[in-house]
Amino acid sequence: MAIGLDDVVAAETALSDVDGLAGRLIIRGRSLDELAGRETADGMLGLLLGDAFDPAPTGTELGAARAEIFARFKDKLADLAQLPVYDGVRAAVAQLPDDDTAETALLLIAAPAVLVPALIRTQAGTPAVAPDAGVAHAADILHVLLGRAPTMPEVNGLDTYLVTVADHGLNASTFAARVVASTQAGLTSSVLAAYGALKGPLHGGAPGPVLDMIDAVGAPERAEPVLQAILDRGERLMGFGHRIYRVRDPRADALKGALGRLQRTERLHLALAVETAALKLLRAKKPDRPLETNVEFFTALLLDALGFPREVFTAVFAMGRTIGWVAHAREQALSGRLIRPKSRYVGPMPREAA
Repeated sequence: MAIGLDDVVAAETALSDVDGLAGRLIIRGRSLDELAGRETADGMLGLLLGDAFDPAPTGTELGAARAEIFARFKDKLADLAQLPVYDGVRAAVAQLPDDDTAETALLLIAAPAVLVPALIRTQAGTPAVAPDAGVAHAADILHVLLGRAPTMPEVNGLDTYLVTVADHGLNASTFAARVVASTQAGLTSSVLAAYGALKGPLHGGAPGPVLDMIDAVGAPERAEPVLQAILDRGERLMGFGHRIYRVRDPRADALKGALGRLQRTERLHLALAVETAALKLLRAKKPDRPLETNVEFFTALLLDALGFPREVFTAVFAMGRTIGWVAHAREQALSGRLIRPKSRYVGPMPREAA
């Protein structure tokens, strides 16, 4: 029996395929190499939701949804900001309509894009910025976060991130969304289930600790001894290795490329030294088990460079992954099949009557 459902096929999907041995991610017939740095978050609407809704939602409609989310919640930001940003966004999402319409799908995708930056600003005592429905999704997120027009490298960097994390097979949060959708519950119920799964540190919580590790190193010449001490304590090097990929995570290269187009900083110089030292030490420690750089390593550096605090990285992950959750939820609901696996009982048996 496959504990943890490893290698069990639980769904057929036309949305994405993860080949861990080849280090390849395909989304709707297009490789990540083709999409990252070229496609935009707005363009992913047609790619991922084209079969879910007829017609597929557009970037213009997503801009209108961002404006509607701000209008719905602008007077509630102070209350939502009493919670951690992730929990505040989830509490707001729970107030959205729970049906299977394209309008609700767009509100679900728009909610974290508006509320994550708005809650960051509110918690910092800075007025929230209203979204501009007339600009592209990534540009508007950065405008609402930074309170200024972002540069093109910044926009391209966030677009690359949002495209890169939009979908990734049957991960824990996507599977949770599909299970709920299979009961014919609405999209909001399905997405809330995914939020619950993503919050766990084994799924969505790794990028922030990457920065903690880099900060602990402090200087390039300290990278190898500090990382060796971490390994000697039996601890993980954050941002290396992946449950699926047995070679380099293709998403890591996509985000590294986007990061390279931003202004080079001392932290980036330090991070590259940390990566080099980590890969060297891991190959020496576990020569038979490939442990390559994964998506969390460069996610942390890119989101930090774009102005997102490390404590909200999981909420930004939800910002990118919601479109995939919605696509999978609709695909599952349209199949009409309830997900109902079996379990194997390993508890005590009742005594036979004497």
